[in-house]
Order: sequence, then C-alpha cells, then structure tokens
Amino acid sequence: MYIKYMKNTTLLLLSLLTPFTFQLCAQEMEQQLLRQGHFFTEDEGAKVLQTYANTYHDKASWEKRAQLIREGIWNGLQLSPDFERTELKPIIRERREYDGYTVENVAFESLPGFFVTGNIYRPLQKEKSYPAIISPHGHFQEEGASARTRKDMQARCASLARMGAIVFAYDMIGYGEAQQSSHKHPQALVLQTINSIRALDFLYSLVEVDTNHIGVTGASGGGTQTFLLSALDDRVDVSVPTVMVSAHFFGGCVCESGLPIHQSHSHESNNVEIAALAAPRPMLLISDGKDWTSNTPEVEFPYIQNIYSLYNKSDLVEYVHLENEGHDYGINKRKAAYRFFARHLKLNLNKVLNADGEISEDFLTIEPHQSMLVFDSNLNWPPHAVKGDEAVSQLLSKYLKK
Repeated sequence: MYIKYMKNTTLLLLSLLTPFTFQLCAQEMEQQLLRQGHFFTEDEGAKVLQTYANTYHDKASWEKRAQLIREGIWNGLQLSPDFERTELKPIIRERREYDGYTVENVAFESLPGFFVTGNIYRPLQKEKSYPAIISPHGHFQEEGASARTRKDMQARCASLARMGAIVFAYDMIGYGEAQQSSHKHPQALVLQTINSIRALDFLYSLVEVDTNHIGVTGASGGGTQTFLLSALDDRVDVSVPTVMVSAHFFGGCVCESGLPIHQSHSHESNNVEIAALAAPRPMLLISDGKDWTSNTPEVEFPYIQNIYSLYNKSDLVEYVHLENEGHDYGINKRKAAYRFFARHLKLNLNKVLNADGEISEDFLTIEPHQSMLVFDSNLNWPPHAVKGDEAVSQLLSKYLKK
C-alpha cells in the first residue's frame, strides 16, 4: 500500500513538474543561443567572418544567406515583419525657432498606450519636401540631461536640420521620459526595434517628408538600433552606424543582445553581417581606436565592402576611422556623418560651414532638458499609458508570434 502510494505520488509530482521542467529547459536553451558582449576574441571574430564568407560566392548566394539572417532576427525577436501597426496618435507641441532650424516636442504610440517620446528638428528654410533622418541615442549619460537631450545629440540633430533634413530623436526605453518600463526589460530589444520601425512610420506620415530619402544614425546602442533598423526595413535609404559594428563584440546590454537574433537552430551571424544587410544602400561605418571597432579598417569594413561589390556598389559603403579617439559621437564623427548625409540625402553642407570653409556648430542653441520634454509636470501622461514591466510585457505579448 505504501509503495503504491509513493508510486502514485511520484507520478503526480512528475506530471506537475514536467511543464515547469520543459519551461526551464526552453529558457536554458534560449540562453545558450545568446551571443553577448565580448563573445569572441578579436582573432576569433576575424576567423568567424572568414567562415561566413565561404557560405556564398555571388549576389544570389549572398541574398539567400541574407534572407536566412533576416528571418533569424525576426524569429529571435518573436516578431512578424507584418506585425500590426496601430494608430500612432502623434502629439506635437511647443515649437521653438532658432538659427536655421526649429524644435518641437513629440510623442506617439508605437503600441496602444506605449509611447515613444522625442524631439523633431525641422529646417527653417521652406521647401516642398525634405529628407528625414532618425536619430537614436546610446547609453551615454550627461548630468542634467537625458540621452536624447544631451548636447552632442542636440548638435547632431540641429546641424542636420539646418542642412535641410527633418530629424527625429527619441528615447530608449527606461531613458529620459520613456519610463513606462525599465531599460533592462527582458524584451527591451524587441520593444526598441518596434519603436524604431514606428519612428519610420511617423516620418512617413508627415506629408512634407521625402520618403525616398530617409536616413538613420546613432552611436553605441544607437548604432545597434541603426543597423538593425536598416537590416529589417528597406525604407531606410542611408545609414551611419557609429562605434558599434564589430566582428567580436555583440553589444553589452539586453537592448542589443538580450534575445537570440545572432544565432538560432537555423542561422548563425554577427553584427557585421547584420550591418551588411543594408547593401547596396549607402552606408558609412564610423569607428575609433579605443573600443571594439578598432579593427574596422582591416576586418569589418573589407568584409562589408566585399558584399557591396557583389552588387557592383562597393563605392556606396565607406568608413571613417579615428584611431586616437574613443567611444562617443564626438565632433569629428559628426563631421564625417554630415558629409556623408549631404552627399546621399542631397543636404546642403554649406549651411554648417564657417567663413573658413570648416564645419562648425557655433550656430547651435543648447536647450535646457526640461524645455524638451513632452510630458512635463503640467502635462502628465495620458491616463491610458501602460506602466510597469509586467503591464508592458502583457501588452507586447499581443503582438508577438504565438
């Protein structure tokens, strides 16, 4: 009787634990697929690229591999390319006019009740239509400012606007005003990818935007958002990923490598190949000598240029390497971006040249952080705003693959 009781109890316990065990196994398997941080040494990263290069030999075979990588990213995000685009319901307020450009505070709903907060910079000069540039930021911090209101962000956006582009800068989740969830949300990568795609939708909704001339640029984590958006959405015409494209480094935050986008049971890749998915659209890699992009001239750039050569477009990918600089989007990196966008988006570089013919940002007015907010103390969040990691997860689950 005792043995029979123990046997039945054991079977009952196993029946109860099996689903939990399966769940743990699934989570463990997913964790094993993640490629994060300095996953390879520099030499290993270079050798892996050589291995990848052996998987294709012409445009057709590359595009077959490119499609496999792209599908691997979507599957890793658990997101369908045609996920439901809900109504944006944009809020645009508080226009300020400066020397050659204007600034407004903007919010829209990337998902119902989940807001993207940012600023839109516009050229003061009147034209029938304008190129547009999406400007994500990275994890850089500055006292007295959120990431999108940092001085270098304002300089970049204002300069490109003065040159003739409509520029949209927006918060990463958990940064600046975007406090509906933490930045370390386990699905931060998919949330920010959705936000970037919806930022494109927002620019497309503006009648004054020339939708044939759309660019994107950001540094560090903003660089990751730049090459991911360019890889997944062919509405991006020109991209400038800055201090991020690396053969051995996969991003150090969950918003960059917290989901299995680099490896699955059907694909294996890295950020170099993801950046190369932009081919043959114009792309500028900006790198430096003091972070994981130090090998760009010898490793990452030649690999990507070879892919562009399969389209006979090797001249449309370039790099600027600043050997003595570090991990930022500093003035020399910005100057390189201005020149590249001027050529490929037909912007007027003369608008930011001084009397000596040098690029200058002296015209810039740095705004205080508080004036750039959409929802300040007098304009609280809409009552239907979804708040908290759990609530955001529940909302997101409605849009993910089942």
